[in-house]
Amino acid sequence: MAFRISIELSERDLRHFRRALGQARDAVRIADDEEILSAAKDLAASLRSSKLPDFVTERFGKLETLLQMLTDADWRLGRKERGPVLAALAYLCDPEDLIPDSIPGIGLLDDAIMIELVFHELRHEIEAFEDFARLRKALARGAAARRSGSRPDPRLERRRVQLVERMHRRRAKDRRGGR
Repeated sequence: MAFRISIELSERDLRHFRRALGQARDAVRIADDEEILSAAKDLAASLRSSKLPDFVTERFGKLETLLQMLTDADWRLGRKERGPVLAALAYLCDPEDLIPDSIPGIGLLDDAIMIELVFHELRHEIEAFEDFARLRKALARGAAARRSGSRPDPRLERRRVQLVERMHRRRAKDRRGGR
């Protein structure tokens, strides 16, 4: 039997989480990117091998997407876009965040909420990356069928540039309140 609990976070609640994310962003400014990425990869591996509540497992799958966005050599996120993703990863890797991760049952609840918040706030970046990954996969299938060699398809880079521009336009529109 499944049991559903819905929690509506008010603007005040969201400010609380954004403040915690802001503190993580401050910490990221003095941390090494590779150190954060290494800790996040270790966390993802640890979570994959753990028996976690489903509400946590569903959200931590999104952690993999954030890691892929940062480490994809073809995608190359700029510093401005990398900052919020690194901050989110830094927050998730901190075992002593809003709710200490060691508390059984609820210790990862704040992390699950933070993932949802970050995914909402970075939705344009994530959509662009996922579109890019789908195109790359389709182009790779086509290249394999044609056996065209090892050169990267120039369409992929053109599309990456278009997707980054789309991401920036959508982000700017959100900032102006034109959702």
